[in-house]
Amino acid sequence: MSTRGWSGEASEILRVDKGFRLADVDPGDRPGYDGDKKSGQKDLAVGIESLGQLQERLFAESRTGDTTDSVLLVLQAMDSAGKGGIVRHVVGGVDPQGIALTAFKAPTDEERAHDFLWRVEQRLPEPGFIGVFDRSHYEDVLIGKVRTLAPEQEIERRYDAINEFEAQTSASGIRIVKVMLHISPEEQKERLMERLERPDKHWKYNPGDVDERMLWPRYMDAYQTVFDRTSTEVAPWHVVPANSKWYARLAVQELLLKALEAIDPQWPAADYDIEAEKKRLAAS
Repeated sequence: MSTRGWSGEASEILRVDKGFRLADVDPGDRPGYDGDKKSGQKDLAVGIESLGQLQERLFAESRTGDTTDSVLLVLQAMDSAGKGGIVRHVVGGVDPQGIALTAFKAPTDEERAHDFLWRVEQRLPEPGFIGVFDRSHYEDVLIGKVRTLAPEQEIERRYDAINEFEAQTSASGIRIVKVMLHISPEEQKERLMERLERPDKHWKYNPGDVDERMLWPRYMDAYQTVFDRTSTEVAPWHVVPANSKWYARLAVQELLLKALEAIDPQWPAADYDIEAEKKRLAAS
């Protein structure tokens, strides 16, 4: 099992359970991991190899119809918290043919004509895939709540709709890993300023990020409500302190490894006579 450098199961240490308070989480902490940045980077490299092997076995099983399992990583965070780094340095280390990445933007006119979950259902991972939602249906109860983009009654309805949707998704064989990358407002300011000071990062800067930043307390309240209402047994939330990028990447990798290890994919058995094929190949 995957416990490299961890004092316990990251999936339990970082899990949002009853009584959880986001205000009690220090974004600068590194809960459950005993090592420093150097050892963390080393463990991340080792984990990439393990993650790649598990993902390839899962993909191979699905190609032969031996499994209907898949994994869905849901990433939520304030701007500049490191979602892109997770995609590049954690998920990006495995074979891309088994990855399905969706970065949800503002809904289109067609998407607005349907229920808010309609577009999400279209992007659920197929068997054998690791799906990644860079932002997700939770935007509809985060920015939707903070910016009053929908009536309060509709926002309330969405929490129950999300729970039902995720229960059905889980029952279909998709293991849901929900992660909120939690940074401090001070850390966010530094990261946004870096984007302004470096020409190679200007493209990542969005003036609207400052507008959202001004609503930080309201966003934290909205996240707390999300955790209270949608951290369930089949789809619990995990809050990852993310001021240290290396720790956040290591923690998310550990959560993915745990999900894949629970599936325990196996190499599919050959459906042909191996020895006979060796002889045919040798004689060809």
